Amino acid sequence: MVKRAPRVRKIDKTKIIRTPKRKGLIIVHTGDGKGKTTAALGLVLRAVGTGMKAIMIQFMKGSWRYGELEAAKRLAPDFTMLPMGEGFTWETKDRKKDIALSKKTWEFCKETIQNKKYDLVILDEINYVLGYGFLETREVVDFLKQKPEGLHLVLTGRNAPKELIDIADLVTEMKEIKHPFQKGIIAQRGIEF
Repeated sequence: MVKRAPRVRKIDKTKIIRTPKRKGLIIVHTGDGKGKTTAALGLVLRAVGTGMKAIMIQFMKGSWRYGELEAAKRLAPDFTMLPMGEGFTWETKDRKKDIALSKKTWEFCKETIQNKKYDLVILDEINYVLGYGFLETREVVDFLKQKPEGLHLVLTGRNAPKELIDIADLVTEMKEIKHPFQKGIIAQRGIEF
């Protein structure tokens, strides 16, 4: 017996918001599964491919060499990637330093969002920073509510706070089903970094 494709939900066209200008979205990629930053980079490819300018500001990744940094160089000047962290918190073990660096990075993020130079701004790993209490969630959410109208924002990292989810237009939760590390397979260059 042949299975039929599931029925596609019909859209109530009376509820579609039509605007003459671009409506910048707030997008959150969260969850315990892999792929949050990778999904954001997929949006970069789409944005740059349509003539938009994009920037990814990374709160935690530091000077570690990984594939997306090299790819970003090839998309310049339409895409900029800025690792502004010093590595993961379990590596630094200096909470005061991590908080100070997070605050410095957040100030840079605010300037970048306000200067309207980019169409897409990705705040990579900001959810971790909020979860660790390095930044005040309320301050970040209040600022994001005032973002320029046409700017698209993407926020990545596990454990996105409820307040952030509440203001987002799109939230995707990555769920881990299976991971090669469970079999003792280490991270693979070009796939995970």
